[in-house]
Amino acid sequence: MPAWSQGFPHCSGQKQSPINIVTEAALFSPQMQPIRLSGYNLPSSEQLKLKNNGHTVMLRLPATLTMSGSDGQQYRAVQLHLHWGSPTGPGSEHTVDGRRYHAEIHVVHYNTRYDDLDEAKTQPDGLAVLAALLQVGPQKNPSYEHVLEHLEEVSKEDEDTLVPGFNIAGLLPANLSRYFWYNGSLTTPPCYQTVTWTVFNQTVRLSLDQILKLEETLYGDHDKLLENNFRLPQAMHGRRVLASFLVARGPGTPSVPAGGGSPVPPTTDNTAGAGTSGAPEPDDGEASVTPVPDGRARAGAGQGLRPGSEAHLGSSFQAGDVLAVLFGVLFAVTAFAFLVYVHKQRSHSRRLDSLDKPKVIYTAATTEENAA
Repeated sequence: MPAWSQGFPHCSGQKQSPINIVTEAALFSPQMQPIRLSGYNLPSSEQLKLKNNGHTVMLRLPATLTMSGSDGQQYRAVQLHLHWGSPTGPGSEHTVDGRRYHAEIHVVHYNTRYDDLDEAKTQPDGLAVLAALLQVGPQKNPSYEHVLEHLEEVSKEDEDTLVPGFNIAGLLPANLSRYFWYNGSLTTPPCYQTVTWTVFNQTVRLSLDQILKLEETLYGDHDKLLENNFRLPQAMHGRRVLASFLVARGPGTPSVPAGGGSPVPPTTDNTAGAGTSGAPEPDDGEASVTPVPDGRARAGAGQGLRPGSEAHLGSSFQAGDVLAVLFGVLFAVTAFAFLVYVHKQRSHSRRLDSLDKPKVIYTAATTEENAA
């Protein structure tokens, strides 16, 4: 990878991807709206080409799939592909607070203001990639099975096969409103620095068997097992990561407990099962499985990955929590002021009694006094 820049100068640029997302450094941007998907629910009659290109497995997507974000710009899908590790270590490209996940999916789009991908990929605003981190969960993920069940048909480099259409949104998290955003690049040569990255906060779970199938089925150059096909995190060079949600500050912030949340449905024109049609619901809203440290062996696979042992990529206070705190403070101040007032009135009354002065009797204001 360090030699890439010799043939592809962009690979040594200052806006390279992937990166390590430091959650406490992410800047909350309230203008960032949920990602909107259109046309993602494909009929089974639609045939999609799945190919082993030697460094990943790629699924071609029809031009009818589009995505739009907070900027209102529309992007057209081109393909999706995966990055993974090996049976001895995780293999996501992006890391979060220094921790690497089992695998990662990228759905690549280009800006519709350009005629095609070739034109868009060299433009500063040309590309947009949706990324989700994949974790081991307690059960098989039916959406991913649409792809994984065909891996043996493309086990060798340059082999391809056809996959019946399915709901592509099921490969992404259920919650499309919580994500990290930054400007970066393609993670393979030519490394064009023209990508708007959206990395979802919620992970997607696959069974251990599914992860192992991804790691042990495909072969690349010289019939060598295709594994650890991820690029290491690149330097930020002053770039900032934005977050569409308030990220908790400090290690003491509690996580959402298992069963303690409810998923936020994705904003899409395919509301019947979009984002949830194949994905299991282990994440209970925004929660995710505890990430696996980079390089940690998974011998005795699945140990330490207990379903329900969940944590956030970034926990956050919701607007309701903030309002509840404000109302609580206001109530406490009002109650305290009232008690002080009552105490003063009683003290004043006792002084009047002790001086044997006549009591002041309240009378209604006159009309003239009201007018004044």
